[in-house]
Parts: sequence; C-alpha cells; structure tokens
Amino acid sequence: MFRNKNGQVRSGWILIFAGLVYLIGQSIFMFPGLVVWTVVENDDILSNSANEALVQMDKFPWISLLANGGSVLGGIIITLILWKMIYKEPLRVLGFQRMGKDFVYGLFLGAASITLIFLILLASGQITLANSLSHPNFTVYTVTYLLLYILVGFSEEMFFRGFVMSTLISRGNRKWVVFLVSALIFSLAHGSNPNVSWLGLVNIFLVGLLFAYMYDTTKSLWLPIGFHMTWNYFQGNIFGFPVSGTVPHGIYTVSVEDGTTLLTGGTFGLEGGLMATILIIIGFFATKVYTDKKYQSLF
Repeated sequence: MFRNKNGQVRSGWILIFAGLVYLIGQSIFMFPGLVVWTVVENDDILSNSANEALVQMDKFPWISLLANGGSVLGGIIITLILWKMIYKEPLRVLGFQRMGKDFVYGLFLGAASITLIFLILLASGQITLANSLSHPNFTVYTVTYLLLYILVGFSEEMFFRGFVMSTLISRGNRKWVVFLVSALIFSLAHGSNPNVSWLGLVNIFLVGLLFAYMYDTTKSLWLPIGFHMTWNYFQGNIFGFPVSGTVPHGIYTVSVEDGTTLLTGGTFGLEGGLMATILIIIGFFATKVYTDKKYQSLF
C-alpha cells in the first residue's frame, strides 16, 4: 500500500506529505505579517475568513507583502528542505540550471500573452480604460506586487513543477501521468481563490500543463518561472485585472462590466476567460518553436 514493487514509498504518499508540510510552512511564515496587522490596526484578523483577511490586509501594501510574501517565501524554503531531505540532490537536478535565454524568453512570453489579450479585449470593446495608456498610475503596489510575484514564480514552480514532477518521474510514472497529475494538483490548489469559476480552474489546469511542458522540454525551471512572473504581474499590476480572483492594483484601471464574462473572465480575472485559453494553447506552440530552434543551434 505504501511502497511500490521497487520498495520505494509511493509518489502519492510523498506528495500528500509534502503538500501538508508546504501549507504548514506557508502558514508559519505568514504569521509575522498577521501579528503586525493585529498590532497596527488593533484588529484580530484571524477572526475573519481567509478572503476577508486578504482584502483587509491589501489596504496596507507593506503589511500585505510581509504576510503574503512571507507565506510564499515559506513555500520556497519548505520545498528546498523537502528536496534535500527526501532526494538529497543538488538544486540543478530540481531544475536550476541554464538560466540565461530560458528565463528571458519566459518573461517575454508571459508579458506578451497578457498584453495581447488586453489589446484584443480593448479593441473589441470588451473592456474600458479609466485612465489612458499615456497616463499610467504608478503606486507603492507597483513595487510590492513585483516583489510578491517574483517570489510566487519561484515558489509555485519549484514545488508544483520541480518537486511534484520529479517525485512522479522518480517513481516510474508515465509522462502523460506526470503532466496531468501535476497540473491537476496546481489547479486544485487555486480552488479556494476568491470568485473562482469553472473556466478559471480549467485554464489554471491548462497553464499547469504548459508549465510542465516547458519544464520537461528544457529540463529547467527557468522558462516556466519567467512566464509565471510576468503572466501574473502584467495581469494584476500593469493592466489591472484580478489575478486568480485577487484584488488588482494596475498602473491602468480596467472595467469589464460591459464585456462578456466568458471572454474577460469577470471578477476572477483573465484566467477565467476564453482569451486566456487561446493564449495558453498558443504558448505550447511558442515554446516548441523556441526549444526546437534552441536545441538545433547546439548541434
């Protein structure tokens, strides 16, 4: 039940254990931010629901960064501890090798994907802008969320791609099982996000497949990490869409009230719309073109 025919602990048990430790670690590292909030605001934030707490803390960007950034940093640290404790391998085996072009291309592809969705929705009248493109509104959130989404890119890719996929591969699972299971876990982890929708979870599953494909074809985390960072940041802090249901703070302010939710994603953000579905699929082709060209140049 607990071990496979080779005497190894089955991948499912390892992932259950790692997932629980990951969540506990995030909670522990988030706690200092909650304490600061309680002292500054004289308010017991723990008495509120998780979503209410996030909205309240979001009014104070540096406290929000301390709490949410701490949580994400906790995920990174726990993943590193689990990796060293269970596999005892160097970080390059997890996926930290050949940074260079992969990371840059990932940053470009994530930013370009969101920008293209924004321009299509704007040109088709699905969204309206409160401030013109020539008048961006930079705030402290522009900085705090940049730091947060850098950490998110590292934390989620290290765990959901690096650790989860490596665990499944090490136990002899077929590639299609590795892709599907890692993407499913990634999607389910976002299931409690505010304003979640069925299409949002489908798209997060699809982008999880895309990240898995990037990781598998490059044998490195840098491409999905770069894509993940700018995909989130350009959604929420450049163009002002919710990121997986969270409150946006963009340099531009958009309204989706007159648009079709099936296209814009509504209150869940672009990840809840069909435009994201299309761009994620295009991302597979863009990744294949890039990797084919990259590896052809090596020979």
